[in-house]
Amino acid sequence: MARPRSPIAPPQSFVWTRRVVLTLLAAFALLPVYVMVSSSLKPLEDVSGTFEWFPANFTIRPYIDIWSTVPLAKYFVNSLIVAGSATALSVVIAVFAAYAVSRYRFRGKRVFTVTVLSTQMFPGILFLLPLFLIFVNIGNTTGVELYGSRGGLILTYLTFSLPFSIWMLIGYFDSIPRELDEAAMVDGCGPIRALFRVVVPAAVPGIVAVAVYAFMTAWGEVLFASVMTNDTTRTLAVGLQGYATQNDVYWNQIMAASLVVSVPVVVGFLLLQRYLVAGLTAGAVK
Repeated sequence: MARPRSPIAPPQSFVWTRRVVLTLLAAFALLPVYVMVSSSLKPLEDVSGTFEWFPANFTIRPYIDIWSTVPLAKYFVNSLIVAGSATALSVVIAVFAAYAVSRYRFRGKRVFTVTVLSTQMFPGILFLLPLFLIFVNIGNTTGVELYGSRGGLILTYLTFSLPFSIWMLIGYFDSIPRELDEAAMVDGCGPIRALFRVVVPAAVPGIVAVAVYAFMTAWGEVLFASVMTNDTTRTLAVGLQGYATQNDVYWNQIMAASLVVSVPVVVGFLLLQRYLVAGLTAGAVK
């Protein structure tokens, strides 16, 4: 009986070349992180001068001072509220919209999907002035203050994340067999109940991918947050500018605050990585 052939092993030179290339890429990616960490643990006078790869003086004082130099805790709360609300609304609306497009036929369906996708063709700065004028006019007309409020910023971020979220979930829902919905309806479920009891549990990776995208979009956005907020509603991405004064720039505190700001995104990405990869690749392997 013939033995099955073993896969051909790659040449040893290829293996070492791959290792060297991956090592160089990893070093290139981690170099800015090392600079941030090392600079955040130095006194200000050591950061302002020539950069030292192996500093002699270390201190954790910048991590203590970042909370008093600027109201970082208030900015942190604002970012959590804005990013969390924008993410939740984006996921809920995208789930209903994508389910309707994926499962039902209606007039204007193709126009709707093309319109949703076409919004991603335009740069975000193109919407800055129109949104500003809309929010100001709404406030002057109705008394509902959207400009300078968290609600206005949440609506602004929805215009970014919602079209992509809908388009992505349409592809993911299309990959879920319709027989699951039909079986649930045979058992007595209505369309909404079938959505939440059958489709949503099967689409958890796609929903998580959409949520991560929406959160990261809102968490690190600077341009709209710098225009649409004031001292009370300022977010972290804009609040980091407070470490640069007319007299000096607190580089060590900027690096420390940047690391603190990135912790929620990094931890969330690590915890949801397997769902994120599955959600992003599901549409390609329908």
